[in-house]
Amino acid sequence: MHSPHIRTSRRTLLALIGASLVAGPLVANQSATAAPVGLDDPAKKEIAMKLVSSAENSSLDWKAQYKYIEDIGDGRGYTAGIIGFCSGTGDMLDLVELYTQRKPGNVLATYLPALRNVNGGDSHQGLDPGFPGDWRRAAQDSAFQQAQNDERDRVYFNPAVRQGKADGIGVLGQFTYYDAIVMHGDGGDSTSFSSIRGRALAKAKPPARGGNEVTYLNAFLDARVWAMQQEEAHSDTSRVDTAQRVFLTKGNLNLNPPLDWKVYGDSYHIG
Repeated sequence: MHSPHIRTSRRTLLALIGASLVAGPLVANQSATAAPVGLDDPAKKEIAMKLVSSAENSSLDWKAQYKYIEDIGDGRGYTAGIIGFCSGTGDMLDLVELYTQRKPGNVLATYLPALRNVNGGDSHQGLDPGFPGDWRRAAQDSAFQQAQNDERDRVYFNPAVRQGKADGIGVLGQFTYYDAIVMHGDGGDSTSFSSIRGRALAKAKPPARGGNEVTYLNAFLDARVWAMQQEEAHSDTSRVDTAQRVFLTKGNLNLNPPLDWKVYGDSYHIG
């Protein structure tokens, strides 16, 4: 059972994880033969999925979240799946459209008109009472699981890794970008990922611009905490304070196990 206060800590909701790799720009001064390991390395990506799941679902078992669906009362309608796709923010609609394109006549296809109508709000009109049960049925289909993975990558994971590599930051830095996009999305508002990064750039230079990686990442996490505090649903900043900041303070810029952290007071470990 997901704790409501934990589930509320998501913004645009995203977090799918496939094994696909991202072809991001190489960091300046790195030869093509010695490209550093990025968050898109399969082992590092698995760690990223577990870290996000600890914050979003209070569990390291992210693959158990394909079937998750709940209205957490944050004004975004239903939140569901491995990254918290929302019926009110458009990413759930995109996901079901992709699934239906790949598998016409699936159990969720009949809800597409309703998903288009409720996009932008918290209404369940046309979705109740059958949608949650049908979502859980669909989640048993490997094609739907793959669609969740692919949309997670397209909307959240790949853009975060690409930008992180362009900024010259390593695995931990790329993860701080990914977690921020998962919660805040990348729209045009003051708390979106791009705005958070902009606030950080005003305080410190990333390595790609000659700056110090630790100094820059501290500036980014400061900006992230500010953004979280702007919305009551995100006001618990422990996913930064007792997780990402802990790794940074220890100098673990590569997210090398063992990893120990806390989110909302719960302790987690990756050996």
